[in-house]
Formats: sequence, structure tokens, C-alpha cells
Amino acid sequence: MASVDLLLVEDNPGDIRLTQEAFAECALQYRLSVAYDGEMALEMLFKKNNYRELPSPQLILLDLNLPKRNGREVLKEIKQHPQLKSTPVIVLSTSNAEEDIANCYGLHANCYLTKPVNYSDFIGVVREIERFWFNLVQLPPSTHVEKF
Repeated sequence: MASVDLLLVEDNPGDIRLTQEAFAECALQYRLSVAYDGEMALEMLFKKNNYRELPSPQLILLDLNLPKRNGREVLKEIKQHPQLKSTPVIVLSTSNAEEDIANCYGLHANCYLTKPVNYSDFIGVVREIERFWFNLVQLPPSTHVEKF
């Protein structure tokens, strides 16, 4: 399997580390970029400032509760952009509120997962992400966003 580029949009250092460890246990060859807030995520996706040479992600893991711009705002920007809208976005949140779930699907999230609290369950979720998104699904070709 070729290497895939992932973007994790997460502000919690513990969740970032947990995600990195979980993907390290998978068979997936990956490059994981991390955006620590919503504005940084959009800068990375739109190739602004220091992110001009960053590869475009093939999959985005997006938390909802972020500083600067929340996950809903980031999701809306992604899905409204002609070159980004086909990039799969997995919302990975601690919230299991029906309103959050419905809102994210209304903004065209590709799926919504509630973050497990313990390590082994989190590893299981990441393995299922790997199995589904990189073994079963045909992802769209990588798109290169024009630099702004």
C-alpha cells in the first residue's frame, strides 16, 4: 500500500498523541500532519504561509471543539471549496449529541465517530478507519489546491 497523507485537526495534546500511537500500530504507511486549531487547518489546506509545500491530505480527521475556528466552520469551508469538497472528512469528537451529529452530516461530513475514552477502544476505532477508508473504499485522487 502506498503512503497516504492524513490531516489531524485536534487541539488536545493527549488526543494527538493517542492518534499518533494508534496509527503507528496500523499497517498503513502514512504521513500525519497536525493542525492545532481551525485557522491552522485552513492555512494548511489552502497552502498559506508556511504550508505551501505541504501535501494535500487524502483524509481529514476533524475534532469539533477547536480554538480560533471550530470544527463546524472548518468542515463548512472544506465542503464549499471546489478542490477540497471531495476529500473525506471524518469528524472525531467526544460529543455524541444528536444536534452535533446532525449538524455535521448537514455540512457533508463523510462520517461521524465518537472518540472512545480508553486506549484499546481508540486503537480499535483507528483500525476500523484504516480498514474501511484504505482497504475497502476507493478514495478520490489527491487534489492539489491552488496556492493563495
